[in-house]
Amino acid sequence: MGLFNIIMVSLFYHNSSEIDDHKLVFVQQGPLVLVSVSRTLQSEQQLRQELLYVYHQIISMLTQASITRIFERKKNYDLRRLLTGSEKILDRLLNLVESDPCFLLGAVRCLPLPASLRDSLGTLLQKAITPNLVFSILVARSQLVTTVQEKAVIEDCRLEPTDLHLLLNLIGATSAFQTGEIWTPICLPRFNPDCYFYAYISYLDAECTVCLILLSTDKESFYSVSDCKKRIEEGMRTQNYLQALSSGLRSPSYSVGLVGVPDLRHFMYKPLDIPDNYRQLPQFTSPELEGPYCSESERHRLFDLYHYLHGRIHSTSRPLRLIYHVAEKETLLAWVTSKFELYTCFSPLVTKAGAINVLTKLLRWIKKEEDRLFIRYPPKYSTTPNPAKGSKGSRTDGAENGFFGGL
Repeated sequence: MGLFNIIMVSLFYHNSSEIDDHKLVFVQQGPLVLVSVSRTLQSEQQLRQELLYVYHQIISMLTQASITRIFERKKNYDLRRLLTGSEKILDRLLNLVESDPCFLLGAVRCLPLPASLRDSLGTLLQKAITPNLVFSILVARSQLVTTVQEKAVIEDCRLEPTDLHLLLNLIGATSAFQTGEIWTPICLPRFNPDCYFYAYISYLDAECTVCLILLSTDKESFYSVSDCKKRIEEGMRTQNYLQALSSGLRSPSYSVGLVGVPDLRHFMYKPLDIPDNYRQLPQFTSPELEGPYCSESERHRLFDLYHYLHGRIHSTSRPLRLIYHVAEKETLLAWVTSKFELYTCFSPLVTKAGAINVLTKLLRWIKKEEDRLFIRYPPKYSTTPNPAKGSKGSRTDGAENGFFGGL
């Protein structure tokens, strides 16, 4: 511990350093200092972003106001006392930030569905409302099915991918959510780090794959929000929507072979031309990883390469718009424009001209399938009374211990 303190004192103000083949990155957020030690191809910027995810996960459980108040009273307070029980949540997050492209791209993955089914599910959520309901979110195996947001909230801001990622990580890491209806305070740190929403969380199927999340600003609205869930559940049952969703879940994603382009092994595509008036969540799509990336080691190796390309594309000193990279076992090409961000992986002998030709065909296929792959025009609703503008949440937290106090 003493040696670590010496390292922190000598390196902290540089924010990062390299010792042998290890990269050290420091991030300070208020009274908290987060440290990353890495041997991967990730850039300092990417490692810093991962540390911010950890910080925001802590905030989602305790709120920033609570942490600030604690350290104002006692500067050497051991925060682990308040985080008892969160080890699984933070461990799961650390695994995800290194392996899930959602975190790298700052976007959410949508479950590929027929546009008519997604629209019908959105309409169902849109009709099941109660005063002070702010967000209605339907997910299946951590993939977004649809989301509906209160109109008054849209005028101020939108739900950020970071907040949804952290919320889904909490749900995925906590078995208590599979036992029935859960009502718990939760902070959305990118929305407002100092306030709690109240989350109603319930799985709609016996296999615990389809999850409904309803966020309210009213602590006392459990029964009215629960009634919304019953209306949604009844509508899904009578219209056989749950069965249709189960069909969409038989395969976690889709095969790259559907694109119909030889030599293309994998890709990640994030549209950037999102209509601002809809305040959509940034989204991305990618096919299922197939051979030769079936083993965990090969998947990690490919994702390290994606990290490398992403780091060069988003370099703070010398950002690039197009990168053609020949690796040991594959060829990769990254391309960013005002309309999209795209990372592609090809078989090893593909030339740059050949890769660009494939990209043209891939972009045509994505355009044809975009209504199935993305939420294009998310529905909105209006509740009465409207949430107060500018509050961005229910209230500044009081004495309760956030997430853990709600279980």
